[in-house]
This record gives sequence, C-alpha cells and structure tokens, in this order.
Amino acid sequence: MKARHHFHIDYRGHSVSATVQTGHHPVVEILVDGKETGYATSQDDRPVMVHIELPTEPPTPVVVRATPGPGVPRCLLLGPEEQEGHVMAPRIY
Repeated sequence: MKARHHFHIDYRGHSVSATVQTGHHPVVEILVDGKETGYATSQDDRPVMVHIELPTEPPTPVVVRATPGPGVPRCLLLGPEEQEGHVMAPRIY
C-alpha cells in the first residue's frame, strides 16, 4: 500500500523538503527553496541517497538520506564534511 510522507529542514538559509512515497517501489522527491532538485527510486526499503546542491556561490553539495522503511520513513540531511546528519522533521499536509 502506498503512502506519502513529507519532511522539512531549513539548512544554511535554504528550505529543503522531501517527499517519500512508500510501497513496492519507493520514490523520493527533494525540493530546495520550492524547486524540484532531486529524485530517486528504489526497489525495496533500503535507504536511498539523493545528491543535491544548495544554490549558494559556489553551490553547496548535500545529500538527503531517505529510509522508506520498515516502519515509519525517516530523512536525514548530510552536509559537506559532516559526520552526523540533521534530522528532517516530519510535516503533515
């Protein structure tokens, strides 16, 4: 059964949002400042890494690590040269 879960974080002055659609083929969509900048699919519940760039000068590469399951999906934002990620808060729409 498919379900959509939404996550958000403000990072370095930019709005980063993730939508994780669960099901047989999980889909992860990433928006930065309201514009779609990343998209990935998976065949199972393994974590999905979506590489994106923040619109800074020069662009800042970051990674969103989405875990569709098992259980409740989770998202972390991993900044450049950071060992631990920033938890993206769930959002209810």
